[in-house]
Amino acid sequence: MTKNTPINDFLGSVAVRGMSFLGVFSDDNKISPDGLIELCEKLISTKGRASGLASAHKILTTYAELTKAQRKTFFLGLVKTFGCDEDNVKGLMADYLKKPNADLLQKIANRATPKYATLISRLNQRPASTLPILHMRADLLKLLKANPKLKPLDNAFNDVFTSWFNRGFLQLQKIDWQAPGAILENIIRYEAVHGIAGWDELARRIKPADRTIYGFFHHNLEDEPLIFVEVALTTKVPTAIDELLSETAPEIDPNTATTAVFYSISNCQDGLRGVELGNFLIKQVVSDLQQRYPNLKDFITLSPIVKFADWVETQTDHDIEFPTSVSELNPATPNPELMEAVAWFLSEHKTNSGLPSDPVCKFHIGNGARLEQVNWAAHTNESGLRNSFGIMANYRYIIDEIEENHERFVVDGTVTTSPTVRKLAKKFVK
Repeated sequence: MTKNTPINDFLGSVAVRGMSFLGVFSDDNKISPDGLIELCEKLISTKGRASGLASAHKILTTYAELTKAQRKTFFLGLVKTFGCDEDNVKGLMADYLKKPNADLLQKIANRATPKYATLISRLNQRPASTLPILHMRADLLKLLKANPKLKPLDNAFNDVFTSWFNRGFLQLQKIDWQAPGAILENIIRYEAVHGIAGWDELARRIKPADRTIYGFFHHNLEDEPLIFVEVALTTKVPTAIDELLSETAPEIDPNTATTAVFYSISNCQDGLRGVELGNFLIKQVVSDLQQRYPNLKDFITLSPIVKFADWVETQTDHDIEFPTSVSELNPATPNPELMEAVAWFLSEHKTNSGLPSDPVCKFHIGNGARLEQVNWAAHTNESGLRNSFGIMANYRYIIDEIEENHERFVVDGTVTTSPTVRKLAKKFVK
């Protein structure tokens, strides 16, 4: 959460005076979604600092109280009110074709440009407003699939957030046990890959000298991480998550470590979906670790495969046997057909857009990593069984190859793989 500071207190008092002036101070003065649209129009047109703060504050506080149905109405109202007026633009274009001139061309450009970005920026008139605006976009994303008319509004949010949260405004923090309690609580809350049951488990991931967490923060969201990665320093490449998370996992001197393992990456703010953060984070963390521990040679992940089981169950042409309970995940007896299938799935199976079907694979390959190996019985709990029959993958970040791997991915969707993975994938009979 954003802390109270003298400047925030001052801006808050300005907003209060502005609300009093506008007659919107009382909490009993409820505003409908249509009334909220009118207040948005006032915010767009106002020039006064106090009245602008007041309108922005009232819009955000009122929006937070809307039901899901009311939020849908509000978003559709924004599209109608602040979107491109196509009929007006068509008329101006007809006039321009008859008599081209610079003034008409400028009018066409102005009328064809939606005002969403201006509205979003004016809502963010004080630091405490940034998080509610992120939540607003997260709500919009939930409605997008059933309401494609909202897509232009979402595009505007994405464009604005890409500017607000570009690398220049992000602060990399190494999070240790001495970090503020609010940050540590948020790490527990936002962990999306391997859930943290409580403080004792968090301590095992952060207190040992060979364990750490890195996160990106924004100056308007002091205790709210945007994205974080959990790192283990080891002397070998791990092939199972228990090697890292077990209560009995031995602690080593980090100066003797040769391998940095990124075993969990969590995006914390749903409203930032589509805004590039992970790429910057991985590269920055690798750079920091190299400086701290010169003996590190390998930078590798131990990653879940979240879509594999869903895909296997659609393969009616294959008689693939797969484990149905955690007890069947015996590390000593891997299933060759499944291992071949998962190697092919990660390296060759693509979406209609030509990108890897598995989002974790797409993330790491898109960042320039190489699919290094797949590991049987690596994630032996119910979620591991449900997602990938307990199989996990290692993606290796080879510093001198990152840019080339990334370029191949961007150009034609190529998934760079190790010889081991290629050999397995070739054995899979499609």
